[in-house]
Amino acid sequence: MGNLEGQVAFITGGARGQGRSHALRLATDGADIVLVDICHNIASNKYDLATPADLHATAGMVEALDRRAVEIQADVRDFAALASALDGAVAQLGRLDIVVANAGIAPMSFDDDAHLGEQAFRDVVDVNLGGVWNTCRAALPHLIAGGRGGAMVLTSSTAGIKGYTDSTGGAMGYTAAKHGVVGIMRALANELAPHSIRVNSIHPTGVNTMMAVNPFMQEWITEDPQRGTHMVNALPVELLEPEDISNAVAFLVSDQARFITGVMLPIDAGFCNK
Repeated sequence: MGNLEGQVAFITGGARGQGRSHALRLATDGADIVLVDICHNIASNKYDLATPADLHATAGMVEALDRRAVEIQADVRDFAALASALDGAVAQLGRLDIVVANAGIAPMSFDDDAHLGEQAFRDVVDVNLGGVWNTCRAALPHLIAGGRGGAMVLTSSTAGIKGYTDSTGGAMGYTAAKHGVVGIMRALANELAPHSIRVNSIHPTGVNTMMAVNPFMQEWITEDPQRGTHMVNALPVELLEPEDISNAVAFLVSDQARFITGVMLPIDAGFCNK
């Protein structure tokens, strides 16, 4: 029996990458999983996002671990759709205990004319910051009503600690959004403490997922090697694996971290200490 037996976790960006890894780790620890993903592309983002087939595959992997899975195609930018879908999932599974606000994009570009830069900035802030806020506020009524406490993990980045940018709209928006996630985390950690609901943020360095390892991103880094400095770590590893991040998520949502809240946790191979 895992240490999350009987609990339910809500994970955005759950179709693949870190989200899939988090889902499988928490399911292994005993949780049933609500999986959300947009399952279509966003024009300013130059690599393909997950598909409905990816989302369905992740749900199948969770079920293969003898846990229940609810798969939802929803855009975290659309609060009404997200909240309605989560309400239905909680009605089906009976409760909500854990939130992992993981959905994110990285709409980098080679050049930055006014329209491209403005759209990329708006899209990344809307997804990576607004989407985190929407995820939290959709989940909060269920966590509070449960009366059992709970745990929220908000995915930021090393770019939420350090001032990374290449002056394009996408890169500037990415850094701004990831810093903003810390503000949401800190405010909610104080607001929800009386309910024994803990809120923390994680700050990964580069991770071996489609966001970091795709043809566009590799060409973007090759064109200007300085752009890749956000993936140069102190420890001799280029990229972490999704499971490395999931290990931290699993700890933060477990009773082993029951008195940890309001914390920014780098999982960065020493990058932020350089």
